[in-house]
Amino acid sequence: NVMLNKMSMVARIEQRLRERLAPVLRLVVIDNSAEHKGHVGARPGGETHFKVEVVSGAFEGVNRVNRQRLVYSALEEEMRTQIHALQMKTQAPSEMQE
Repeated sequence: NVMLNKMSMVARIEQRLRERLAPVLRLVVIDNSAEHKGHVGARPGGETHFKVEVVSGAFEGVNRVNRQRLVYSALEEEMRTQIHALQMKTQAPSEMQE
C-alpha cells in the first residue's frame, strides 16, 4: 500500500492498531529508538523501537499473553520489516483506573 509506505511508523502503528483492535478507547505510541542508538537492531533513521499503550474493548476477557498476540498480529508486517522491539501495556476498558 503506497499510502502506508509514506506514513511515519508511529502513524502506521496507530492506524493498524485502531483498525484491528476496535474499539480503541486510548492509544499512545512512542518512538523510543533514540534510547537504543548503537544497540543491535537500531538503524540510523530510527523508527525501530516503540512503546505502545492501548486500551481496547477487544481485550475484555482476554489474558495478557493473548492480548500481546493480538497486537503482534496487527503489526505483523511491521514487526517483520521495520520494528525491532515493541514494549506494550494492554488494558481492557474495565481495567482502566479513574
